[in-house]
Amino acid sequence: MPRPPPISSAAGQPCRLLHLEDSELDHALALAYLERAGLRVESRRVESRDEFTRALDEAWDVVLSDYNLPGYSGLQALADLRERGLDLPFILVSGQIGEDTAVEAMRNGAADYLLKNNLARLAPAVEHAIAAGEARHARAEADRQLAASRQRLSELAQHLQTSVETERHAIAREIHDDVGGSLAALRFELDWVQRHSRDPAVHQHMSSALELLAHATQASQRIMQNLRPAILEQGLVAALQWMASGFEKRTGIRCAFRSSHERLTLPPLVPLVAYRTAQEALTNIGKHAGATRVTMDLSLGRGVLSLEISDNGRGIAAADLAKAQSFGIRGLHERAGTVGGWVELSGGGAGPGGRGTTLLLSVPVDSPEDSLPPRRGGKPPDPEEEVWSTRY
Repeated sequence: MPRPPPISSAAGQPCRLLHLEDSELDHALALAYLERAGLRVESRRVESRDEFTRALDEAWDVVLSDYNLPGYSGLQALADLRERGLDLPFILVSGQIGEDTAVEAMRNGAADYLLKNNLARLAPAVEHAIAAGEARHARAEADRQLAASRQRLSELAQHLQTSVETERHAIAREIHDDVGGSLAALRFELDWVQRHSRDPAVHQHMSSALELLAHATQASQRIMQNLRPAILEQGLVAALQWMASGFEKRTGIRCAFRSSHERLTLPPLVPLVAYRTAQEALTNIGKHAGATRVTMDLSLGRGVLSLEISDNGRGIAAADLAKAQSFGIRGLHERAGTVGGWVELSGGGAGPGGRGTTLLLSVPVDSPEDSLPPRRGGKPPDPEEEVWSTRY
């Protein structure tokens, strides 16, 4: 009967085997069984703990170990192997081994255990242990590459978010300086013409022109505010209260903002992320939800900032959350991830019977809350008036 072809741990390379065994005869017997099975082996026998630990500095494919050795044991060898951080297949071989010992060895990471009077199973055990180790290493490498890819993706998303905000800031400043300056100069010119003209027709056209100019000014203010939320300089609480009020005025949808805090001291970027998340949520509600009521709740407790936005609209289905083109939802998750937070979306399902949608933004923060006295009058400042007062 022809012998099977040699089997090795890598193409063209023999299996490198480290054998912890105090009996030369048992070592030779183990090698004979391996060679008879067609396994190409390059081995070294060591007898003591010092020899074993020194040998671990080299590269091995598998470790065979006797259970009982003078002043040492297979379980101690396995512990030394794991303490070194080595993920080598470890097979325990003994003349006598109890079930409890075998279970403890497997629990501690041994690939297999054999009795010396049944070495016919040695070659399959070695092959299986090597194959399992290679598969484990491949999975670990794949996990490492996946984690690195996710980290790069997260860094790219954060870079894009930062770039977008920087560009928005620059555009808002251009609108303020160039467009705002031109509109202010135009109003002065129209006022001068209106004051120095006695023609009623000219006055009528000037009044119409000033109304159009006021509309253009308001539009510029709104665009600039969307690009660069200057209200955030007054704090996140004031910004969200102002946003809720403005949303209700524009859409006619009741929008209530609730918070037990007057002012919060938060890490950099967190207020902007919360503001943009609320802005995106309210935009989607105004366009798609068909809601008549919206509530926004802001809280800070146990080191977590929470912003919950709920509506009573048609709801959102699970299929909507999983759609390939749901870039808005993905954007919410990516934006939250830039500050270590996360977003949860839930709804009663799309359709007339939907029970609305709830968005919850959670961001771990270390800064304690900073409570200030209530604002006089309870009305948040108008950022548009502050920003544009020097021009208009």
